[in-house]
Amino acid sequence: MRINAKDCVFVQVDIQERLFPHIADNEELEKNLLILVKGLKLHEIPIIVNEQYKKGIGETIPSLKELTDDYPHFEKTTFSCCGNNDSLAAIKATGKNIVILAGIETHVCVLQTALDLLSEGLQPVLVTDCVNSRKAKDKDMAIQRLIQAGVIPTTYESLLFELTENAKHPVFKEISKLVK
Repeated sequence: MRINAKDCVFVQVDIQERLFPHIADNEELEKNLLILVKGLKLHEIPIIVNEQYKKGIGETIPSLKELTDDYPHFEKTTFSCCGNNDSLAAIKATGKNIVILAGIETHVCVLQTALDLLSEGLQPVLVTDCVNSRKAKDKDMAIQRLIQAGVIPTTYESLLFELTENAKHPVFKEISKLVK
């Protein structure tokens, strides 16, 4: 299945300041997430930001918050973003059937969100280099499970070029600069 920009919404999962320092390879994850979000914005993909129990885990990390402040934000206590009725309604209101997912932790909130999106008849696309957990084994097992469940795995660079489709696309040069 091709991933077309017109069919996509991006759901950012719990990339928050008190949990982020404990995530494996968090510096690389942050770099990858910034490239992904900038590229999705170039493609005018709608963005929905979710934050788990902000009183305990804090706000979205500053570098991403700066890029996503103008988009809808939803606080949740359920692990799945779909457990927050407003967040799920916002995803459905976009009318998009492909949900690009990135965030933390892969084996908890990202996994449960993806499984619930499948149950809602939506197609999750997991950006595997834009998710992580505290332990690599948890991330790896979650990705295996999600692929078996029907989630489409990709990387940020592959996804951004798939959305771009053509070297003559108006954002091609900007996307190329982002991934270098």
